[in-house]
Amino acid sequence: MEEPVSRDWRDRSGRVPVPGGARPGSPCPGSIPGQPPVRSPGPCSTGAHRQVTAEQLRARGNALFQAGDHGAALAAYTEALSLSDAASERAVLHRNRAACYLKLEDYIKAEADATKAIEADGRDVKALFRRSQALQQLGRLDQAVSDLQRCVSLEPRNKAFQEALRALGSSMQEKMKAMSCTDSKVEQMFQILLDLDEKDADKKQKAAQNLIVLAREEAGAEKIFQSDGVRLLMQLLDTAKADLMLAALRTLVGLCSGHRSRTTAILAELGAPRLAAVLGVEHEQVSLAACNLLHVMFDSLKEGLQKDFRGKEDALVLDSSRDLKLLIKHLLELLVLEGASAHGRDNALNLLIKVVPRKSPKETNNSLSLWVIDQGLKKILEVGSTVCGSLGSLPVTENTRMSTSVLLSKLYEDLKCDAERENFHHLCEDYVRSWFEGHELLGKLRAIQTVSCLLQGPSDAGNRVLELEGIMDSVLSLCASVCEAHQLVAVEALIHAADKAKRASFITANGVNLLKEIYKHSERDSIRIRALVSEDRSVLYAVASTLVNCTNSYDHEEPDPQMLELAKYAKQHIPEQHPKDKPEFVKRRVRKLLTAGVVSALACMVKSENPALTSSCRELISRVFLALVEEAEDRGGVVAQGGGKALIPLSLEGTEVGQTKAAQALAKITITSNPEMAFPGERIYEVVRPLVSLLHLQRTGLENFEGLMALTNLAGISERLRQKILKERAVPMIEGYMFEEHELIRLAATECMCNMAMSKEVQEMFLAEGSDRLKLMVLYSGEEDEKLRRAASGTLAMLTALHPPICKRIPQVTVHWLEILQALLLSPSAELQHRGAVVVMNMMAAAREVAEQLIASEMLEILSVLAKDKDKPRVAQAAQEGLAHAVAYGLIKPNPGHA
Repeated sequence: MEEPVSRDWRDRSGRVPVPGGARPGSPCPGSIPGQPPVRSPGPCSTGAHRQVTAEQLRARGNALFQAGDHGAALAAYTEALSLSDAASERAVLHRNRAACYLKLEDYIKAEADATKAIEADGRDVKALFRRSQALQQLGRLDQAVSDLQRCVSLEPRNKAFQEALRALGSSMQEKMKAMSCTDSKVEQMFQILLDLDEKDADKKQKAAQNLIVLAREEAGAEKIFQSDGVRLLMQLLDTAKADLMLAALRTLVGLCSGHRSRTTAILAELGAPRLAAVLGVEHEQVSLAACNLLHVMFDSLKEGLQKDFRGKEDALVLDSSRDLKLLIKHLLELLVLEGASAHGRDNALNLLIKVVPRKSPKETNNSLSLWVIDQGLKKILEVGSTVCGSLGSLPVTENTRMSTSVLLSKLYEDLKCDAERENFHHLCEDYVRSWFEGHELLGKLRAIQTVSCLLQGPSDAGNRVLELEGIMDSVLSLCASVCEAHQLVAVEALIHAADKAKRASFITANGVNLLKEIYKHSERDSIRIRALVSEDRSVLYAVASTLVNCTNSYDHEEPDPQMLELAKYAKQHIPEQHPKDKPEFVKRRVRKLLTAGVVSALACMVKSENPALTSSCRELISRVFLALVEEAEDRGGVVAQGGGKALIPLSLEGTEVGQTKAAQALAKITITSNPEMAFPGERIYEVVRPLVSLLHLQRTGLENFEGLMALTNLAGISERLRQKILKERAVPMIEGYMFEEHELIRLAATECMCNMAMSKEVQEMFLAEGSDRLKLMVLYSGEEDEKLRRAASGTLAMLTALHPPICKRIPQVTVHWLEILQALLLSPSAELQHRGAVVVMNMMAAAREVAEQLIASEMLEILSVLAKDKDKPRVAQAAQEGLAHAVAYGLIKPNPGHA
């Protein structure tokens, strides 16, 4: 008789293979450990028709169970139950249904059915054994032990029961020992952190790090939670010391990740006001950590429980909508709280962008967006209308208004019908009127700033508001203000307003002379440059040429060294670089241009419908944009001022060189910025085609590389974006670059393919007849370049998890497959080990014949060692699950001494 597997060697679902558990070729659910299977009786010739039908259904269920079709077997047993009145027969059917539910991982129902069988016959060892299995998975080990003890007392000679009880007892002892050890460690860590007299900074830092690491594991997180940890973490938050607050916030992230009921309890104890207050603190790192915690809490409340915990908590009916709205309510209040920091306000806006709108149009419920519009649109517009430096203005950063525009755009796009959109328009119009009427100059400034914010976000709403009586006249009149801050607000609004031809004509007729005066007399460059491009569209080419010279963004070819030597020999003039065109001078000029607001001016130039915006002019503007985004730290500011939006049309129209320069600028932004923030709404899908154009063979290696990196980021966001990339026929080009000699391009292509592999169509490509795609990935997983190995093995882990047929193909593509997988598992890199362990685990789960090949090699010894490695829990877990599959197939016996 096979020995029971230890609790740590689990199959992929978290089940523990147990004696007598049915698998193809094993006894049907009517059998028990240590006894021959009970055969279903044949059709009875003398019984009633009703009795015969129930027995036939039960026999059918047994056959289906043996074949591994547990869902169909469950349906057969359930139908038989509806036809059976005999108590003894109903008990057998409940017992058999319990076996099905165990296989289907529905442990609560398995326990319920087994209990019904036990109620009919308290000596039913089969039902007792199955209930013990269910109770183990539900975490109720003491009750599971009680059932197993009952089994042993009823059948004292059954070795399988004895071994199962011994293994479970050992597991409980180890768990109690670990819990006791963890208890003392948790208490000790909190004592160190909360001890005001403790001066050893290293000791405190280590205690904080240990607490964070412990919270990342489910057992550790639960222990902290059960040990009054939330109250102690609250005390750390209340110290107002940045390092202790960071430790508390990061520990809370571990407690809340993927656990809805724990998140609900933590939210109730900490309180939404406290969390919002921490988000609004001046310390930037603390605010960011609070933002991360709130994001995790939102995800846990919205998504519910992860699969690993569902068995423990399915019985809990938790209504998360109230908690979600409570958190969002306090985020909205934080937006207009004068004491909140500028970056805290930005973090609140970014959180709302991520958690409020629907993730996909396929989701039908947009009630959260409607609730936010109803409760908080005015507060959001308050932030968007803030005029820096004015009396009572809210603290904001250079990114705040763009984030506000993105949030407004996301909310507007989430509306489903004209009535909802009309309500949004009315609320915006009412808000602008409330400032415009009766608030004198400051009110007009706030109203005009709101218009600019709306035009940068939901432009339909901005255009509607712009049509309100007196708005455009006020914009022009404020341009004549003696206050530079007022001029800047007005000219900025003009740039966005000039997007429409009829408004451009209005501005030309009524404001050109005024703009000329502003350009001549203003001492502030940020105003003069905006006035220039708003005033006269005929100067576009001259302005663009000047900016290209300032940024030194013409193409530069390095002269041939041999030709230089010949020129010197012949005493010919050799052109030399101007001293002011050296990189350090160019960088300083670019920074000055950015500070002066050149991006807004360029965006205005691109919007122009003037014939002066020729293809050549577009190319010059594209060159300037590429120079402006050269430094990664400048890209956020370029996006915030409308640069991302302006680059899309430049990348699609004009000269080939101009389109390529614009596409490369888009790639640089996409690589280092959050694409969903840089290109909100549908705009993100417009970026795909320009990025794919960078993969063409006539492009430079740098353009290829940056295009691949940008597409990698997009492919990791959503299936819809992956489909867009597929539609643009990018996959063959990505594959081509996987053979590139340049290691960085080859790596970028492999990483891009890793993200594309999440799409079903791409998975099928790896199984296509005559294709070497899978072979290449396996071979790259054995390369010396660690980054390439990481990308390739990550792709294999993804493919084997999402498309099991690939697992059977891997041994066929190269004779070195086993050697490569073993090398991954033996790598000193924990990341490579984890990827390798996941691939092996998936292959073991996919097919018995593949598992046999793996176990026949040295893989068994490697997995056995890794399964015990407590320093690498993710690797150990994958190894344990791989071994559990081998146990389930009967290829190996579990190790009863392994706790």
